[in-house]
Amino acid sequence: MNPTLALGCASLGNLYHAIDDERAAATVDAAWDAGIRYYDTAPHYGLGLSERRLGAALAGRARASYTVSTKVGRMLEPVPGGGDRMDDGGFAVPATHRRVWDFSRDGVRRCLDESLDRLGLDRVDLVLLHDPEDHADQAIGSAFPALAELRDQGVVGAIGTGSKDAAFLARFVAECEPDEIIVAGRYTLLEQPALDAILPACAAAGTAVLNAGIFNSGLLAVERPHAGLPYEYGPAPSDVLARAAAIADVCAAHGTSLPAAALAFAGSHPTIRSVIVGADSPDQVRRNAALFDTPPPAELWPALVEAGLLDPRVLP
Repeated sequence: MNPTLALGCASLGNLYHAIDDERAAATVDAAWDAGIRYYDTAPHYGLGLSERRLGAALAGRARASYTVSTKVGRMLEPVPGGGDRMDDGGFAVPATHRRVWDFSRDGVRRCLDESLDRLGLDRVDLVLLHDPEDHADQAIGSAFPALAELRDQGVVGAIGTGSKDAAFLARFVAECEPDEIIVAGRYTLLEQPALDAILPACAAAGTAVLNAGIFNSGLLAVERPHAGLPYEYGPAPSDVLARAAAIADVCAAHGTSLPAAALAFAGSHPTIRSVIVGADSPDQVRRNAALFDTPPPAELWPALVEAGLLDPRVLP
């Protein structure tokens, strides 16, 4: 089965910069018009703003026609007077709440209940433990069993985790055998550490992979990488920038672009079910959908391997 394109909804929570409600709704509408039916959000994104906007944008559409995933592990607690300053978590929203890590059984249930309220839904299709690598034992010993109970009760559909920590993801899959996981930035055109343990573990466990962070924070989202672009949520180091530029040169020589190749590569492994890509405008959605539907020539991948820019294990 070919992987599907999904909309990552961090930007609906004003990631890095603010967008208004109308633009947020238009972004979801553009995704719907492009055939995208899977939407990934989290309480962390804009202190609940992403969930509220996504729920409002999907209201009125047949519930069985789309898939929503959200995340647990970061509780949102009100901050008296917090509206007078801005959030320090990367989102352009007032700091009305603070994030509190909680991977306890009760914390998981409360977090999910609050997400359902913000989304305006009575169930979600997939719930993921959000970046639990620094709380691994509690996440595996308490939070995941709590999610399994909710799945057995029909409150949620599939369960799993999302993280960019390769070692944690490999451990989690081996010990928990989750339904699905989000791999963030660990299987991209720029770097493929997921090949070492994560993807083999998923294949063995029958765990589906949702590939996110596929532009490496934005470095691969433009045709010509340049200084000032982000990588791992900070400025791209010179050696990483040079590698991305070299990949772009090979892409251009084969009649394609860096973002087109990044999107195609992100769905190339057989364990990957969906490619999650964020957008903060309808135009970004339409561009990504068009690139996703126009894969580069097959000759590109061996050319990148020959140039030492791609792990040879990705080839058939």
